[in-house]
Amino acid sequence: MIEMHVAADKDVLGRQAAALGAQAIREAIARDGTASIIVATGASQFEMLAHLVEAEGIDWSKVTAFHLDEYVGLPESHPASFRRYLRERFLAPLKNTPTFVPVDGEGDAAAAVKQLNRQIAGRRICVCFAGIGENCHLAFNDPPADFETGEPYLVVTLDDACRQQQFGEGWFPSFDAVPQQAISMSIRQILKSELIVLSVSDSRKAEAAKAALEGPVSNLSPASILQTHPRTVLFIDPAAAALLDRKS
Repeated sequence: MIEMHVAADKDVLGRQAAALGAQAIREAIARDGTASIIVATGASQFEMLAHLVEAEGIDWSKVTAFHLDEYVGLPESHPASFRRYLRERFLAPLKNTPTFVPVDGEGDAAAAVKQLNRQIAGRRICVCFAGIGENCHLAFNDPPADFETGEPYLVVTLDDACRQQQFGEGWFPSFDAVPQQAISMSIRQILKSELIVLSVSDSRKAEAAKAALEGPVSNLSPASILQTHPRTVLFIDPAAAALLDRKS
């Protein structure tokens, strides 16, 4: 069962999500001397990342950060690039102290996937920060998501609902400008994380939140797979929680 906390607003949501994730990072460093984490992008992560980079007591030089996904064929200079997003909102405030493993889909995507799969192999991921898409995707695993592949990363084709969300959030000038493919972390790799911290906000995510938390586990609602994860904690605002029968 997914643990849920309803936050009064996005800033409180981001602060609470960052605090939980930061504690997991501190504990991993204390236990192992290093920590491997997964960071996410998109509008849902703005406030969380702003608070995470201010967290006290983390030696970021001991942290390796992977991320969930990136568009195929998109240069890092593009405003929608997730590598650019993380360099600006995560790495720059930390003076580039963490080791960053970028998902680079600009060149040979298949070769990039092979390299990423080697880099993450055997890593103990203490925390994965994530969101849920309007179509209930997890990372860029759009419905029907592949719940079976054991590969850590894969090349995926984005569905129209996903591409419409990216256009609607203002990352691209038109729907047609949104790439049709991306490199995404797989569902099974995400589920290997010891802690998954979800940040979900806005009424446009309400149907997806209901499907993820209260619907059947189905690859047609990819984030519903988190119901099977031993420690997923959701931070959600009232607008996104509006359709839920659960209140806590």
